[in-house]
Amino acid sequence: MRLADAGVTDAEAGIAEEVPVAFVYGTRAHVVMMCTPADFEDLAVGFTLSEEIVSDRREIGSVAVSRHSRGVELSIEIPPEASVRLADRGRALAGRTGCGLCGVEAIDDAVRTPRAVASPAIIEAEALWRAAAALEAQQTYNRETRAVHAAAWSTAEGELRIVREDVGRHNALDKVLGALARAGSDPGTGFLVVTSRASFELVQKAAVVGVPLLAAVSRPTALAVRVADAAGIALIGLVRGRTANVYSHPERVRVPITQERSC
Repeated sequence: MRLADAGVTDAEAGIAEEVPVAFVYGTRAHVVMMCTPADFEDLAVGFTLSEEIVSDRREIGSVAVSRHSRGVELSIEIPPEASVRLADRGRALAGRTGCGLCGVEAIDDAVRTPRAVASPAIIEAEALWRAAAALEAQQTYNRETRAVHAAAWSTAEGELRIVREDVGRHNALDKVLGALARAGSDPGTGFLVVTSRASFELVQKAAVVGVPLLAAVSRPTALAVRVADAAGIALIGLVRGRTANVYSHPERVRVPITQERSC
């Protein structure tokens, strides 16, 4: 049913699904996150890498997806030494949809010192506009539900290669990073675009895999800007049409001479 000043009418609308997903390493459940039930293998690999549970894609073995009546369990195979480190690190078992850090037990683990991004990539402003403009058309779930976030990886030329959606912005990004890792692609040769705000955990995840630029349709937080600055990442917000704000490392963005800042 739809309510409006003109009256009440019968109507139907798509609704976004979210299910509890348990990430299990060895015999130990690490965390439960609320996620969109799609692209589970990408999510498992991306989360394992971006949370630095392992340092290399080759350390991740099999990923088993088990569907239960009330949720999904992802059993992710990692080396024994990584399991020991993970047990020492600690994480509680509850994670809400909108938070990429729920359950982290130590402040130092939540706000990690970011890795320095070594990629020399410089992104043309035109490539940024092209990628951002193309993203909406590839948001299949959001077109139906208007309730999920999207993340995408673009080539340096602005061509979207991987797009993933999820009710959690960090989950959408992990799915993209996982898809890149599974394909053997180098994230540092392109950039990321997200439809959410640029929160600091998204910047941390980008830094871990070496992405030189993260663009968001909304504004970043102050902590996100500081983390991006320390990591050498160009953090861009309020990407709307052919305008945006650059909050860190503007040298990673090349603009036409006619658009350069005037004195």
